[in-house]
Amino acid sequence: MIGAGVLLLLFSISVAISVGAVSVPLHTVWSILINQVAPGTIEQDWSKGRAAIVWDIRFPRALLACLVGAGLAVVGSSLQAVTRNPLADPHLLGISSGAAFGAIMVLMHTGMFWGLITVPLFAFGGALAATLLVLAVSQFAAATSADRLILAGVAVSFIVMSLANVLIFLGDPRATHTVVFWMLGGLGLAQWSHLVFPLSVLAVCGAYIWLNARKLNAMTVGDETASTLGIPVARFRLIIFVVGALITGVMVAFSGMIGFVGLMVPHIVRLLVGGDYARVIPASALFGAIYLLWSDIIARTIMAPEDMPIGIVTGLVGGMFFVWLLRRRAR
Repeated sequence: MIGAGVLLLLFSISVAISVGAVSVPLHTVWSILINQVAPGTIEQDWSKGRAAIVWDIRFPRALLACLVGAGLAVVGSSLQAVTRNPLADPHLLGISSGAAFGAIMVLMHTGMFWGLITVPLFAFGGALAATLLVLAVSQFAAATSADRLILAGVAVSFIVMSLANVLIFLGDPRATHTVVFWMLGGLGLAQWSHLVFPLSVLAVCGAYIWLNARKLNAMTVGDETASTLGIPVARFRLIIFVVGALITGVMVAFSGMIGFVGLMVPHIVRLLVGGDYARVIPASALFGAIYLLWSDIIARTIMAPEDMPIGIVTGLVGGMFFVWLLRRRAR
């Protein structure tokens, strides 16, 4: 299954690089990529313009889609485990909204005084603050059930987005168009120099979540069972929330708010590989990358040559999936 997924991922990356306002044949795509890695390997029969489109624009964009899709799917699967809620998702729990708030704060008010890392740091701070606020609201409202935790997350998401709108209202009107990227989601700003941040965070945090797959399996059974196995339930749940906030914050910093990836992908993956999180986590990362790649392909081709914000595509598909999931749970 994983082998087939890897092949599908490579094919999806090829298609994502090939399609666009300027179409590039698949064999030319791979020839350019190979020649960039090992110069002189293949005789060049393409223009410098096509080489720039493939290597400098579309390939970084495809890789960013893979990283963001994988990161959000891993966060969603881990949140669903520690909350024992199949509807848990960084978007529904308000984590993405908090990250967007932090990014908007930098873009419209504070400026990037720490350089490129300023936006990811503020996005992580906003995501973490939103996460802690959700936990505090759930405790204050005695929302101990899984369904009520989601309601607390939705309430916090509305509050945080209202505050973000206040920041936009108080900011420079000439700069408001820049925050549309973070509000609707997009991959058009992908650059090679940007990829190191999401790659590093996903590698470290994703590895931590995967190495704790046994604890996630125990958490899905219940807190009492996990406690009898020697797992510090409250501390581990908080760690997963913080790790999830870090991944979400960094991904939102470079892609904007992209919803429902963390909700959909883990459910599909569990139908394919079962419920063992030792398989669910890597499979979620793989299929999350594939899903966001094809969402980006659709966003770039459905209104070509204009790019539709990718958040519109994932929101439409994810909303329908959410309704289906509610109906399935009702049955």
